[in-house]
Amino acid sequence: MSKFVHLHVHTEYSLLDGLSNIKKLISHVKENGMDSVAITDHGVMYGEIEFYKEAKKQDIKPILGMEGYITSGKLTDRPGRGELHNYHLILLAKNNEGYQNLMKL
Repeated sequence: MSKFVHLHVHTEYSLLDGLSNIKKLISHVKENGMDSVAITDHGVMYGEIEFYKEAKKQDIKPILGMEGYITSGKLTDRPGRGELHNYHLILLAKNNEGYQNLMKL
């Protein structure tokens, strides 16, 4: 059997986009024979601690991350003023140093 890991998952902490309750998400992952899952909420890391604790409790490897954004414009640019492009970027922590770096972002 090949291994599959969801690396782009939004939870209830991704306002207006995520719906997954963390406890139910981890249970679903376990029920489907997966051994790890990532959390990549939109620009926030509010759910990371809850996610980490619940995954460990259910013997699932937690992969901590977030969905960040980059843009071709300046911070003061607003949509509708010329060519402004926004890009989504998935950032995953490899270790505690990576987690600390995500927290700084």
